[in-house]
Amino acid sequence: MRIGIIGAGVAGLATAKTLLQAGHEVVVFDSAPDVGGVWSRTRRYPGLTTQSAKATYGLSDYPMPRDYPEWPTGAQVQAWLEAYAHEFKVEPHLRLGVRVEHVSRRPGGWTLRLSTGETAAVDRLVVANGVFCEPNLPVFPGQDAFGGQVMAGTDVHDAEIARGKHVLVVGYGKSACDVTVPLSEVAAGTDVIARQLLWKVPRRIGGVLNFKMLLLTRMGEALFRYHTLRGAEKFLHGPGNPVRRNMLNSVGSVSVRQFKLEKLGLVPRGTMEGIVKGAIGLATEGFFEGVEAGRIVVHRDTTIVRLGERTAELSDGTRLPADLIVCATGFRQGVPFLDEDVRRQILDERGNFVLYRQIRPIGVDGLYFNGYNSSFFSPLNAEMAAVWIAADLAGAVPLPAPEEMRRRAEAQLAFMDEATDRHHCRGTKIIPFSLKNVDEVLNDLDLNIGKGVRASHWLNPVDPSAYRGVLPALLARSSAFEDA
Repeated sequence: MRIGIIGAGVAGLATAKTLLQAGHEVVVFDSAPDVGGVWSRTRRYPGLTTQSAKATYGLSDYPMPRDYPEWPTGAQVQAWLEAYAHEFKVEPHLRLGVRVEHVSRRPGGWTLRLSTGETAAVDRLVVANGVFCEPNLPVFPGQDAFGGQVMAGTDVHDAEIARGKHVLVVGYGKSACDVTVPLSEVAAGTDVIARQLLWKVPRRIGGVLNFKMLLLTRMGEALFRYHTLRGAEKFLHGPGNPVRRNMLNSVGSVSVRQFKLEKLGLVPRGTMEGIVKGAIGLATEGFFEGVEAGRIVVHRDTTIVRLGERTAELSDGTRLPADLIVCATGFRQGVPFLDEDVRRQILDERGNFVLYRQIRPIGVDGLYFNGYNSSFFSPLNAEMAAVWIAADLAGAVPLPAPEEMRRRAEAQLAFMDEATDRHHCRGTKIIPFSLKNVDEVLNDLDLNIGKGVRASHWLNPVDPSAYRGVLPALLARSSAFEDA
């Protein structure tokens, strides 16, 4: 079949490579001039690095280069994805700098209207435009008379834009802290406006234990309660609950000491156990050091209530000089190119995406989503979702009835509402249950990796290369069926 893919980020490239190997014809559209999605040079801000270590943030048959640092930069990740597209011959199938403006259903497939004025007909469509596709840029009262500049964090491509200026960074997530550090090195003053403080996990806990050894393992995932418990998880969330809770909260205690959070007045409310209800953030190197040195000032539990001429008034009454306001305030998950009737079928009344296995809309045949399973292991989750899509295209996924698929998708949303206090990016974030998603997807296909390997990932960081044989196994099975 001819498959259209919207987006040339991690998910789009993994889907294209997988479907090409499965024998399909693919065409990948992306409005950016290069591959990479969030790692594109058009979206990279100074200080951008991966949140996961390079050994875990990889594709099963294409790890990051050995000479990359443990937390690669945005430019390095983009170069790796570019090399991946070349290695697996995805390049000839890319239409970069081309935006899909509208998609409509036709008998047997879809018609795409492109920014070039062309139309393209495809048999099936995969939406891989990314859950971080549209910056959520607030509009502040008084902004028209501000006189300074307000911009999204992803639009800051060079720290020099802040030289000699009074800079306000709105947000306290990883991207906010990442961009703050290089800006603070050239700005006249750098203030962070944090509506809510989040817990930050050190890259090396206590300066010794690598972050990946705790939260990038199956045991680390099991410390958070899933809606179904198996094996040791039953102990951890039963008789072993005090041990489990202590393991998580001890990380918070270490963070407080390691980053001198009490001295800086930056101890978040609540405990590390509740970290998933907000966001799990890897600490940015140099951020707390900048706060201690006075280069960065954090205004906790505040918001900007209005702007004046080159000034900003905060909710606590503070007035700050401001020439540049950088908003690292999250993203919207948008599919404006889909017909309204299709959007009604895939979104619930709150705007959450209702997708079976985070992949398949219910009642909209021939449409798939990939990358709508944002996680610590996003490349691996996207790659295994691509395998699931290939299997479904071949009619090899034993799907429940549509009513049952909807029930399960809605139950998953209800669970994530409770587990994350609704901080799940409209149903597209699966942190901290990344590997649960991988298991569910592969168990559907009876292609999960061996129990012994999964057990080794209980205490050791998950190695994406352990999944290298999954796609070949599916293709071999499909070939055997065809031969039969």
